[in-house]
Amino acid sequence: MQLYNTLSAKERETLIEEAGKERLTISFYQYAHLGNPVIFRNHLFIHWNDLDVLGRIYVANEGINAQLSVPAENFQAFKKHLDSITFLKDVRLNIAIEQDNKSFLKLKVKVRKKILADGLNDATFDVTNKGVHVNAEKFNALIEDPNTILVDMRNHYESEIGHFKNAITPDVDTFRDSLDIIEKDLDEFKEDKKLVMYCTGGIRCEKASAYYKHKGFKNVYQLEGGIIEYARQTKDQDLENKFIGKNFVFDHRRGERISADVIAQCHQCGKACDTHVNCANEACHLLFIQCRECAEKMTDCCSVECKEIHALPFVEQKRLRKGKTVSNKIFKKGRSKVLKFKK
Repeated sequence: MQLYNTLSAKERETLIEEAGKERLTISFYQYAHLGNPVIFRNHLFIHWNDLDVLGRIYVANEGINAQLSVPAENFQAFKKHLDSITFLKDVRLNIAIEQDNKSFLKLKVKVRKKILADGLNDATFDVTNKGVHVNAEKFNALIEDPNTILVDMRNHYESEIGHFKNAITPDVDTFRDSLDIIEKDLDEFKEDKKLVMYCTGGIRCEKASAYYKHKGFKNVYQLEGGIIEYARQTKDQDLENKFIGKNFVFDHRRGERISADVIAQCHQCGKACDTHVNCANEACHLLFIQCRECAEKMTDCCSVECKEIHALPFVEQKRLRKGKTVSNKIFKKGRSKVLKFKK
C-alpha cells in the first residue's frame, strides 16, 4: 500500500504536460478535535493519491490545513470523499482565481503538532470558539465603519505586495509573532471597537479570532474565506474591490493579482514591481522581489556573491554547500542586507 509520494517533481511535471488536462488549485482548512492524526493522514493519502491529487496538506489534533491541485475531471469524486468525512462535509473550498496546472508537483500529507504554528501553550484556549464570519459585502461595510479596526494577519512579505486599504499591516515574520504584538497594540480597544481581521484563505484569522476572544476582545470578526474568496465574491456580485495589489499565495505562482495596482518595489533597483522570486543560488534561495531587468542582470540571484556562486559548475556549488545549513537565510523572506530597496 503506497503511503508516500514516489515521483520527483520533474517526473510529475512531465506527466502533467503529457496528460494535457485542466487542474484546479484549491485550498481549505477546518479546525476540529482529531483523536489520531496519523490514521487520518494515511486515510487521506490513500484516497487522494488515487485521484491524482497533488499538494501540501497538514493534519494535527486541531484539524487540517490543505493547499492542493486536483484534476478538474476528478473534482466531484474529490468533493464526495471530503463530504464522507463528518467534520469536512460542505467545508468551504477556496478555488484559486488564477489557475496553474503545475501549482503543486507532489502529494505531501504531513502530521504536525498544529496545523498552524502559534507558539501558544494554553490548555484553556479553544480554537473552535471563533469570531463572527462575514462575507465580502458585510466586510466592505464593516471596514468603512469608523468604529472598526482592520488588521492584516499575514506576514510582512505578503502585505508588502497587497493589502486592504487602511489596514494595519504588522511588520512580522510569522503568525506567532503577530498574536502578542496585536493584542498589546490594541489592548485599550477590547471593549468598544470592532476588531476585523483578514488573511489569505481564512485559517490564520480563524485561530486569531478565537485567540482574541479568549483574551477578552468583545467584538471580533473575520473575512470568511479570506482574500481568495473575497476576490471571487466581489467579481461575481459586482461589489467594490477594496483590496489593492496582489494576494501572496503559497504555491509555485507566489501571487494572484487582485487589482492592477503595483504597491511594492524591486528590492534591488527600486522600480515598481511585485514579483516574488527565490534566489537561484541553491545555497541561498532567499525569497525577494525582483524585476525582469534585475533578474537578467543578476542571473536571477539576490547578490553579486550569489551570482558568482551560481555561475560555478554544479559539482563545485554542491561542494560549497556541503555541511552548511542556510534555513535561517531562506526564511528571511526579503530581510537581507543585500537588498537595498526593501521597504
